[in-house]
Amino acid sequence: MQAQYLVVSTSCPDEVQAKRIARALVEARIAACVHISAPINSIYAWEGKICEEQEISLHIKCLQSRYAELEQLVLQLHPYQVPEIIAVPVTHGLPAYLDWIKDNTQP
Repeated sequence: MQAQYLVVSTSCPDEVQAKRIARALVEARIAACVHISAPINSIYAWEGKICEEQEISLHIKCLQSRYAELEQLVLQLHPYQVPEIIAVPVTHGLPAYLDWIKDNTQP
């Protein structure tokens, strides 16, 4: 696998914010695809408290070489002070799908 691929996760407080971020990433050709989940329940520690919120999860498919741009755009658009941005490398995948990611994430 020549190009290195990532699946990047983040979560948003609502569908409007999730779609705004997803659309911006795809329009900028930073991501080839963003899956937006149904509402999920998140339980997390923040500023000394245990919080429970409904969120929308995003799974972003991109090239590793575009990660810095992805992170910058998510930080710019995201309403959270410290948003989740976690990248996981793709070690295997259908070659045609990986080629599609590469073809749709060229600047």
